[in-house]
Amino acid sequence: MKFYILKKLNASFEEAISRVTENLKTEGFGIISEIDLKEKFQEKLEVDFRNYTILGACNPSWALQALQKEDKIGVLLPCNIIVQEIEKGLVEVAAINPLASLGSIGNTEIQAIADEIKIKLERVIDSL
Repeated sequence: MKFYILKKLNASFEEAISRVTENLKTEGFGIISEIDLKEKFQEKLEVDFRNYTILGACNPSWALQALQKEDKIGVLLPCNIIVQEIEKGLVEVAAINPLASLGSIGNTEIQAIADEIKIKLERVIDSL
């Protein structure tokens, strides 16, 4: 099983971020963190890196349900989605496959939540 859900887009980097954010909203997710690795690598290491952003997405109702069933689940939250520029006009978007991460817990109630989140994230990625 792959640990990610992937799609390549013919779009600008900024357009891809915008489309991912909008699609996440449609599925009930919000962005609670955004890490610009290009900026951080330049700032901390003085290394020029490609456009690469990690979006931390959270669906509050699903997160609450998961935390009520497994209080340590927070180490696996939020659902990370990466947007990286492969070349000018070609962007790759990948989301965590929650079955790969949450499935490792061995809790059937969490497995059911992971199944639902996977369906939502697949719709986000598929509709880009």
